[in-house]
Amino acid sequence: MAQMAVNLGGIAMKNPVTVASGTFGYGQEYAQLFDLARLGAVTVKGIRACAWPGNPLPRHTEVPGGMINAIGLQGPGVEAFVRDDMPFLAERNVPTIVNIWGTSAEEYAEVAARLDGVPGVSGLELNVSCPNVKEGGASFGTRLDTFTDVVRRVRAATRLPILPKLAPNVPDVRPFVQAAQDAGADAISLINTLPAMAVDIETRRPILANRVGGLSGAGIHPIALKHVWEAAQVATVPILAMGGIFSAKDALDFILVGATAVAVGTATFVDPLAPIRVLEGMERWLDDHGIADVNDFRGTLRLE
Repeated sequence: MAQMAVNLGGIAMKNPVTVASGTFGYGQEYAQLFDLARLGAVTVKGIRACAWPGNPLPRHTEVPGGMINAIGLQGPGVEAFVRDDMPFLAERNVPTIVNIWGTSAEEYAEVAARLDGVPGVSGLELNVSCPNVKEGGASFGTRLDTFTDVVRRVRAATRLPILPKLAPNVPDVRPFVQAAQDAGADAISLINTLPAMAVDIETRRPILANRVGGLSGAGIHPIALKHVWEAAQVATVPILAMGGIFSAKDALDFILVGATAVAVGTATFVDPLAPIRVLEGMERWLDDHGIADVNDFRGTLRLE
């Protein structure tokens, strides 16, 4: 069987499959369905310094090719997360990547410092690209100066591996990849959801209470693939790729263009076992094609 272990910027993963932040909660519900230790890592939903209620209902809707959500990063705050959720995850024998966010660069650093040294926390994904909150979120991820400031402050606040999550709605993702590396990032994560909207022609109103949200699902896979391929052209750190992964082929697309690991997200709402199904399909494909190590397949796209 093909070797599946990868290293994501200092996070040792037994295989390249994790889950996308915001689609897996804090793992407890899914642990009733499968052993979380089968994953390469668990990525939990966004955590900030204080508890946050998120956006009003309704805050998600299905659309052709995916879904739009405006959950708004609802969460319990870092202290409650460390107290109530991390002990469970620390016992699962799987690395935990914590997605963090804030409304200021200082808050990002504060949360990072609090998580430094917490048992079970293996890395921090910096959510600087969420389109669903009015403060923070995407405002940090679409300007190089604010993006760099957040990454530098978090780097100074923690010894943990850090993975800035890049915004897809920028003219060129490559300057942000370079800025992340220069500011001390250990890996990068992309893509986040795309700004989107849905309306009801009968009521003539937006479907979401927040009016707009973030589009995810199969429809964004080609967009994500293009961004990851461009990022890989300048990246000297590993890439965690996500966007419309519903099958092993979708995941292997990202590995082929240069990603080290992948995150399954919206597919888990259709099939809670999707991350395991994707992993097992990847293993079969590599075996069938005589590839002894998933790392040997990474970045082997032929352009001529």
